[in-house]
Amino acid sequence: MASYEYKVVELREGLMGGKMSGSKLEKILNEHAGQGWQLKAITGVEVKGRIGPGGVDGVLVTFERPRA
Repeated sequence: MASYEYKVVELREGLMGGKMSGSKLEKILNEHAGQGWQLKAITGVEVKGRIGPGGVDGVLVTFERPRA
């Protein structure tokens, strides 16, 4: 039975209301693919900010690869 490891990367939209760019996401996906990671899931979340009670929209990007 194959054994896998996982990595979760948190990406936030700009704190000033900016949109998350597709090119930023693409760059992160390609960087991880080059290290043998395969995209498993992208989940939209509200990420709590460090300043104030509100949060910012973001995504959790989950990667998977076989253990070496």
